[in-house]
Amino acid sequence: MAICFIMGASPEGGAIEKREGDLLIAADGGYAKVSPATCDLVMGDFDSLPKKPTGIDTRSFPVRKDDTDMMLAVKEGLSRGYRDFVLYGSLGGNLDHTIANIQTLAYLKEQGVRGVLQGEKEVVAFLENETVRLEPNNRNRVSVFSYGGKAEGVTLKHLEYETENIDLSDAFPLGVSNHFTREEAVISVRKGRLLLVYEGSYTQLV
Repeated sequence: MAICFIMGASPEGGAIEKREGDLLIAADGGYAKVSPATCDLVMGDFDSLPKKPTGIDTRSFPVRKDDTDMMLAVKEGLSRGYRDFVLYGSLGGNLDHTIANIQTLAYLKEQGVRGVLQGEKEVVAFLENETVRLEPNNRNRVSVFSYGGKAEGVTLKHLEYETENIDLSDAFPLGVSNHFTREEAVISVRKGRLLLVYEGSYTQLV
């Protein structure tokens, strides 16, 4: 499946491995972190670049607007029919921007498409009434948190600490700092939404 890659301006970036059919959008200051030769579009209010890019498809927006630059890029990818999103430059930096990017990830989930935030070491994703699998990764950390109320029927298999059909509240961090084992991890939530955070790459998410 083709991927819509978006590069934001947060400090944590990473190398994007773009294939034929993929789309790379730079959200404002994220343009400084990508190769112009691989970037398809730059969009934003351009308040975090020294000057507006030239020689590339560029779309400008007013500073006073409802959508963040990252959300603008997400909506553009959706309008082009992409169903798989990887958002780089979306973690670290200002805490309010990180929270905004997590909410952007929730927006993607509500559109029925897959999205992740990819940092230099960590990945953030949402699960909702579903099961996902993660390829093992040297016993690195895996955490799950209820998001938006109660997450019911949470089951974790093949992690250091396993659970079976438990409920998680967004007022108590019971699911923090688990670890991979040598087997493929299975994480499921029967009802509700989980915020999944793990050390590794989006390519581990099966």
